[in-house]
Amino acid sequence: MGRVSQAQAEENRRRVVDTASRLFREQGTHVSVADLMKAAGLTHGAFYKQFASKEALVDEVTAHAFDEIARRNAAGLERHDGQRDAAQRALIDAYLSVEHRDNAADGCPVAALATDIARGPEGREARRTYAEGVADFAAFLAPAEAVGGGEGVGGVGGGERGLARLCTLVGALVLSRATQGSPLSEEILAAAHAALTEAD
Repeated sequence: MGRVSQAQAEENRRRVVDTASRLFREQGTHVSVADLMKAAGLTHGAFYKQFASKEALVDEVTAHAFDEIARRNAAGLERHDGQRDAAQRALIDAYLSVEHRDNAADGCPVAALATDIARGPEGREARRTYAEGVADFAAFLAPAEAVGGGEGVGGVGGGERGLARLCTLVGALVLSRATQGSPLSEEILAAAHAALTEAD
């Protein structure tokens, strides 16, 4: 009986983290615990059986979201037989799409969580995890010839080119979401896409 309840507790925790990951990206980390637990189909009181605080959940969700990026990037490389340029091009195509713009809940946490992370205290685990995730994502975006050469992003090879590509992607996504409903929104996506694909 105890084993079943432990398995159920683990399933409940996973459900809360998955639900929070989507809600935080879509609405921000200010989503209330009550609304989060309702969306997860669990009681408000169950939250505190799983997490010490909402801040602890934000920390865990941030790590979860960046693990998801790392898995997607690794899967993209595998789909393209390890061809880094092809995997990056596919990522750029998907990232700068109307579908990604319109689906923040399943989208990039770099863009979705930036404001919330910036407003949080500097010593928080979520901020450290976010910074590491940004560095890893930028390293993935570095041109193949730059990887492993010289000082890179947070000590990872790739350096400025990977960071510039990531800044272009994230900036374009944030601006296209903010201007949604205007023709400018899709023009921003197209301009960023051209800048990233025509330069190389």
